Amino acid sequence: MSAADTRKARVLIVESRYYPDIADGLIAGALPLLADAGLHHERLEVPGVFEIPAAIRHAAFGGRYAGFLAFGCVIRGETDHYDHICREASRAIMDLTTRDGLALGFGVLTCENGEQARVRADPKGKNKGAEAARACLAMIDVTRRFAGG
Repeated sequence: MSAADTRKARVLIVESRYYPDIADGLIAGALPLLADAGLHHERLEVPGVFEIPAAIRHAAFGGRYAGFLAFGCVIRGETDHYDHICREASRAIMDLTTRDGLALGFGVLTCENGEQARVRADPKGKNKGAEAARACLAMIDVTRRFAGG
């Protein structure tokens, strides 16, 4: 495998550490799928969900990654801050897939409370980390199909 192939056999996991237990659950669900697919991974921590799209965009310029996983959680609070963060982060992540053609798994949980988030992040629960990893892997295949690689 050439150096370029090795680089392209990597996935970057960009994780908001605002709720570290939720991020850890999402990652625990994703890692077995990446390993089974023969993909290496790197992790990049960002402060919150709002910072995920910018981090992915910066990383995408280097061409080092076959795909990306966006992991984080936003829990509804007393103000409309939740709505703004969910809407704008989701839109920016979607732009990375449609405008920039990135293979990306969306693992940003938007929940009413912490219990919902824990159940969705838990690999023995709803396992949304694995779900996002499956989406990323599928989009890596689509990207390779149309890129001829």
